[in-house]
Amino acid sequence: MTVSIRTPGTPFLVLDTGRMERNIARLDAHLAGLRVPLRPHFKTAKCLEIARRMSGGGIGPATVSTLREAEVLADAGFTDILYAVGIAPDKLARVAALRARGVDLAVILDSPEQADAVGAASRASGSRIPALIELDADGHRSGLAPDDPRLTGLGAAIEAGGGELRGVLVHAGESYKCPTAESRAAAAEGERAAAVHAAERLRGAGLACPVVSVGSTPTAHAARSLEGVTEVRAGVYVFHDLVMAGLGVCAIDDIAISVVATVIGQQADKGWTITDAGWTAMSRDRGTAAQAVDQGYGLVMSLEGEVYDDLIVSATSQEHGILSLRPGSRAVAPVLPVGTRVRVLPNHACATAAQFGAYQLLGPAGSISDVWPRIGGW
Repeated sequence: MTVSIRTPGTPFLVLDTGRMERNIARLDAHLAGLRVPLRPHFKTAKCLEIARRMSGGGIGPATVSTLREAEVLADAGFTDILYAVGIAPDKLARVAALRARGVDLAVILDSPEQADAVGAASRASGSRIPALIELDADGHRSGLAPDDPRLTGLGAAIEAGGGELRGVLVHAGESYKCPTAESRAAAAEGERAAAVHAAERLRGAGLACPVVSVGSTPTAHAARSLEGVTEVRAGVYVFHDLVMAGLGVCAIDDIAISVVATVIGQQADKGWTITDAGWTAMSRDRGTAAQAVDQGYGLVMSLEGEVYDDLIVSATSQEHGILSLRPGSRAVAPVLPVGTRVRVLPNHACATAAQFGAYQLLGPAGSISDVWPRIGGW
């Protein structure tokens, strides 16, 4: 199919596959130079067509954030999957069912209660469910500190209960607050050192730790050494977004997705142009608000991809987006009559993409060349 970009009803999500392929190739090349494989995280894309491209055209190792993603990937032939959200005991039956289909699905945990549940599910299913211990390298979210005295006991509990200690996993979430190349490199080294130290502690206690898994998009690009690491995870790199651009991880013209909206009104006395893409289209994510340049709810460009100088989505309600110049700007706002279509680059690609059921693929000469469905649900 090929239709004009002016044909689908707005708002809708468009994907520039050329930019996406460039983003994939960039991280693949960087990690190849460091001799560590990538386990792509599909939480951003949630799309089989994109999953295959992130896996080099095949069905390589995968990271997921929902069991629904794992089930869809398994149906497509993926057999090496890491569910990288702390396991809830009531989800272990689905984990066991996937493993019974021949999928090497691993889970993560950071508590004795989870280890007990993994053990019970392993005994009930007759298959040792592999688990990685989640680490906390920077005080961001879940996990045990690498020096936590409970670490080795937790590893032993996984094994004693009937599960399999697969290794350790860390996500340097605070890297999303690192605005310089040096600070991101330091975060990457902190992430690596935390994971390697924890793995050494487990091995020193006589426990196997074959997998040492690290990753975030900022640290994956910034890493200078991955000694002791066995795999890297990253997800938003496939599209990038305004937060990544604000950190310096990518350029604005690397951002591969945008939302097409239609102008539905003007408030000339306020300097506002109103569109039909509110927070239900863009999400409520305001990730650039803490950065040097606040992009509001998104940066506005023409259908052809020309960024309008300083024009942002400055406010939203459920189905309305308000476009205006950023505070302090000396730019001249473009004239956008009612019916004009614009594209909006998102703050957070994961959150904005999640508002839509499919990607409309950007084709040549202002066309839509195909539609790729997204995976929804949990």
